[in-house]
Amino acid sequence: MTATEDVRLARVALTWLAEPGTRAVHRLVEEVGPVAALDLLLDGGGADRPMRAAVAARSAGEDARAVAEQALARTERLGARLVTPEDDEWPARVADLHRLRLAGADRKVDLETAPPLCFWARGPWPLAQAFDRSVAVVGARAATPYGTHVATELGYGLADRDWTVVSGGAFGIDSAAHRGALTAGGLTVAVLACGVDRPYPAGNTALFDRIAETGLLVSEWMPGAEPLRPRFLIRNRVIAAATLGTVLVEAAARSGAMQTLNRAIGVHRPGMVVPGPVTSAMSVGAHELLREQPGARLVTGVAHVLEEVGRVGHDLAPPARAPERPRDRLDDEASQVLEVLPRRKALALESVAARAGVALRTAMRKLSMLEELGLVIRRDDGYALAPAAARTSPRT
Repeated sequence: MTATEDVRLARVALTWLAEPGTRAVHRLVEEVGPVAALDLLLDGGGADRPMRAAVAARSAGEDARAVAEQALARTERLGARLVTPEDDEWPARVADLHRLRLAGADRKVDLETAPPLCFWARGPWPLAQAFDRSVAVVGARAATPYGTHVATELGYGLADRDWTVVSGGAFGIDSAAHRGALTAGGLTVAVLACGVDRPYPAGNTALFDRIAETGLLVSEWMPGAEPLRPRFLIRNRVIAAATLGTVLVEAAARSGAMQTLNRAIGVHRPGMVVPGPVTSAMSVGAHELLREQPGARLVTGVAHVLEEVGRVGHDLAPPARAPERPRDRLDDEASQVLEVLPRRKALALESVAARAGVALRTAMRKLSMLEELGLVIRRDDGYALAPAAARTSPRT
């Protein structure tokens, strides 16, 4: 199924008239369809007073349909494409933004969180397929070496296991996650807050070109659109809703990445946080989220992330354990016999039994077992700790 040209044109025009996420516009589209919604708005009706005023201001200088036609023509010249909800490759998961309601929200960017009307995409992968098994990795732009290392490892490990790595293309954690996925030869998606033809930050131009060749650049804004500050916050809701979970690697006390994680939890996706040094300013926001947000889960690597986003009963992270030592397999009596042996001299069998408080036959049996394990040696004057066991003994 594909959208007609009238529908495509209307969706582009509506996206230009009102910033993505505007609930009044989305409700109108659901009620009457994109073409009729555009007609109503351009005629001065169909929305609340602030929305009508915004539409009037936008359309006073330019014709919305002409702007949309130019945008579609520019999209074709770029080798990009417009994707609408009528298309087969539309990522259906973003519809969950219908139910996103943020507690205590009073800013426009926190209230206007409706699903997208359309996407621009640059790259060979269909959107639905790219987002099907995807995890977002987000965090601070001013990342520390620790955060960069962790994000790179996560990006590589997820991509190596055939998961799509999604982020925002910014410096720091975003770039590290994208590059990790590319190094693994995997799929990565950058969701932008500007046109897919406007690399921002410009220092990541080469990275965006690599992503466009093998993955996807995605945006709700038409080609040429500027990366205005509020657009990054608007964009974050898409990263949160289109993926199966969001991992926050580093975040200062005030960070847009924290907002992404809260949106992920708000649409009932796993929200995961990588802890950092308590002395690092770049981990303050991450640690506060772990303290304040009941839905946030602490993760330390790919195994933990996959346990959160994978299928129930699969992708379970192994419990963290220290390497097993021969001592770990000893029963209580054998441990007691081993403990009474001094570090620098031997003890006769009778002395070992007396010190350990076990029968003579038991002491003989346990000493033989300890000898086989290489923990004890037999000497002419009795039994002693093996050199390696003496070095690792906790006793002084």
